[in-house]
Amino acid sequence: MNDNNFRMPARRWATVAAATALAAGPAALAAAGPAHATGEQGRASAVVLRTGLDVSLLNKTVNVPLAVSLNEVQAPQSAEKTTLTARLDGVDGGQPFSVLRADVASAKATTTDTKAEGSTNLAHAEIHVPGLPLLSLVEIEGVTSKATCEAGKAPTASANVLGSVTALGKKVTLTAGGPTQVTVPGVGEVRLDLSKTETTSRTAAATALELTVSVNPLKLNVAEVTGTVTLAKATCEAPPAPAPSREPADPSREPASEVKPQGAPAEAGLAETGGSSTTPYLAAGAVALLVAGGGAVVLARRRG
Repeated sequence: MNDNNFRMPARRWATVAAATALAAGPAALAAAGPAHATGEQGRASAVVLRTGLDVSLLNKTVNVPLAVSLNEVQAPQSAEKTTLTARLDGVDGGQPFSVLRADVASAKATTTDTKAEGSTNLAHAEIHVPGLPLLSLVEIEGVTSKATCEAGKAPTASANVLGSVTALGKKVTLTAGGPTQVTVPGVGEVRLDLSKTETTSRTAAATALELTVSVNPLKLNVAEVTGTVTLAKATCEAPPAPAPSREPADPSREPASEVKPQGAPAEAGLAETGGSSTTPYLAAGAVALLVAGGGAVVLARRRG
């Protein structure tokens, strides 16, 4: 009776040890699976008008910066903005100054897990600078820009000037071959650069119109205005491309040369059927079972 009571726990222990070793193999393999993309988004931005101007005043020795961004939006989150007028205080005796008048002035930026896009639309617009309240720096019928960046694809950028353009009261013809210069004696000059686009492997940028300004109006306490004005700019950066999924290896396709029989009958049988990634765990289970059985036998003999 004592002999039977002793042997049963030993056999059960051996069985549990072997089962644990076998179960550990598939679990370890499952934990070593490939990582997947985390859904990181790209970036996008859009702005209808941005100025970087220095305004020199007649009665002061300093320059007053005119840095205005109209309808500037950025994403990862989707964003859209529409405004028709931007104003500058401190010119013309502190009276509000309108930089832009337009029928349509919209900017939009959106991002998803696979795509980022920025776009702008400006229609029937007049841009003014301090000191020229009645004369527009530039008038346009319409400009648009769009930048699209999609994961795994080449980014695209486009910018268009629609209809006529007038600078300092003169109607001008824009060409893609280079900038257009407009000079008005006693007022100043404006250089217009048409439709700039840039793309890289993951980014894109489009600007419909860029103005380089140098005017000397000598009115409203303004001596000179210099700098740049950017119209309808959109940018984007593509989200990372998703990592390709990796299929588990098929043991039946493994080259036979990778299996090296060692001469023992059990190992020779393994070589004939082909090894797999769970083979070490099977071997570990068999060893645990043999050790447990041997220990039970030794203890049983000592009790006897």
